[in-house]
Amino acid sequence: MTEPWKLTATEASELLRKGDLTVEEYAKSLLSRIDARDPIIKAWAYLDRDFILDQARTLDSIPKSDRGPLHGIPIGIKDVILTKDMPTHYNSRIYTSHPIMSVDAAPVITLRAAGALIFGKTATTEFAATMEGGPCGNAHDPARTPGGSSSGSAAAVGDYQVPISLGTQTFGSVIRPAGFNGIYGLKVTWGAISREGLAQYSMTTDTLGFFTRSVADLELVSQVFQLADDTPIPSSPFSLAGAKIAFCKTPVWARAGPGTIAAYAKAQEILKSKGALVSELELPKEFERLPEWHGKILAGEGRTSFLGNYLLAKDKMATSFAAMVENKTQLSRKAQLEAYDGCARCRWIWDEIAEDYDVIITPSTVDEAPLGLASTGDASFNAIWTILQGPVLNVPGFKGENGMPVGLTLVTARYRDLHLLHVGEAVGEVFTAEGGFEYKLL
Repeated sequence: MTEPWKLTATEASELLRKGDLTVEEYAKSLLSRIDARDPIIKAWAYLDRDFILDQARTLDSIPKSDRGPLHGIPIGIKDVILTKDMPTHYNSRIYTSHPIMSVDAAPVITLRAAGALIFGKTATTEFAATMEGGPCGNAHDPARTPGGSSSGSAAAVGDYQVPISLGTQTFGSVIRPAGFNGIYGLKVTWGAISREGLAQYSMTTDTLGFFTRSVADLELVSQVFQLADDTPIPSSPFSLAGAKIAFCKTPVWARAGPGTIAAYAKAQEILKSKGALVSELELPKEFERLPEWHGKILAGEGRTSFLGNYLLAKDKMATSFAAMVENKTQLSRKAQLEAYDGCARCRWIWDEIAEDYDVIITPSTVDEAPLGLASTGDASFNAIWTILQGPVLNVPGFKGENGMPVGLTLVTARYRDLHLLHVGEAVGEVFTAEGGFEYKLL
């Protein structure tokens, strides 16, 4: 049998169901991978080996008839998501000595109810709200950033240390690290999954997301969280032949580097060769203001979100948080309201545009992950899709000039999450087969 740590969650679930693998054996295998690799990658903010194995044995003792759909599947939890039996530090000096250990966040409650093994807490930037990176490195080159703010969640999955992890996205905190680490990353439709118990930066954009190494694993967790589209999803695989697929450069295309430009062109060639009807989509003029409006909404909502910690311990916070609370940019309430209303108008327009296509494809990142850990990288290509609040999926398969992963983003209208996964599975298969990136385990 393949070493258990190499399995996807779907593959492991089948072995666990048949009794060919125990949860304890699976956990021990992943821990051996972590022992070998995490001193280099540094993906975990908190990991208790003995506690993991105790949980695994408890799960093994559950009668088969009472086991949930995620029975025994290890899941990493971003360290801005509350867990009742593991400390939450938010990567903040405020909570270094006094972490929060009280209740589970709503998504963690759901995962436990489904039988998941909550494995540990993954590295994040401070309050999931800065671009200051480290110490976590990229799964394919630890000297390069894994992206952020869900740094450890992406790196742990990309490095085969856990099959699934939870992240959050306010700007590009799921899609960018998924792209940099060569894995799948799904940001669900805003509001589709409860955010109770997650650190809040922006109530308008903060959204839960998942990292996996297969679309099948994303479909597994989507069932657990009861994601639902209005239109039933066919049981047969999505056919690329005749599919209407638009490519969208977005207003920030000028930032694209050679890896992204090449991936964008190669993806069109691949899909055309499979019979897809490929076209170029230009967004309405008003959409050019979305990055600006996104920034104003974050500044206005961050002003209230960080007030408590600012009053508690301003000297222990990043200066960017203090600047928001103090409204250093002098953002007026009128400008904030204009941003809210402008984005709201664009969402309805976007939904109508997206429903004319099977999927729209756009860049995930500016280029491959840059060298150095000081910054988590440029998230310019993510802002408009986050503020439009629809589902967003990073699909891997391409590579940059240094052989590092470059992904592309699939987007569609709000509450078409399952449709996006249905299309994404077919697109992912051909991108993986023909995109040029080779996944080499280190």
